[in-house]
Amino acid sequence: MADDLEALRRKRLAELQQQQQASQQMGGGADMQAAYQQEQAKAEMDAQKQAILRQIMTPEARERLTRLKMSRKEMVEQIEAQLIMLAQSGRLQSKIDDAKLKQLLMQMQPKNARQLSNAYNHESIGTVQRRER
Repeated sequence: MADDLEALRRKRLAELQQQQQASQQMGGGADMQAAYQQEQAKAEMDAQKQAILRQIMTPEARERLTRLKMSRKEMVEQIEAQLIMLAQSGRLQSKIDDAKLKQLLMQMQPKNARQLSNAYNHESIGTVQRRER
């Protein structure tokens, strides 16, 4: 009888250990599943954002924004958010082309960077004009 009782205890202990291991694995799996779901939601939001930008921007403007994103990610994200907000509120009358995007980018630049940019443009224009003579 003592042997039977001891065997039952061992069996029950083994079952409890297996349940504990399974719950730990599930807990880790739940974390991974939550991370996977977050990643899926982020990818879906990015896809929606890109779809809206395709509707409201010309290919040239989107290309410029993509190139700029490599060096000024935060600024591009702000511009994208503003453009999407304007489109959703119905305040965009036409597609944003490259020229309009340039104007927006100039408005977003800090004032001192804009002055440097303008000085550089005037300097390069003067150089081109001198070469033509």
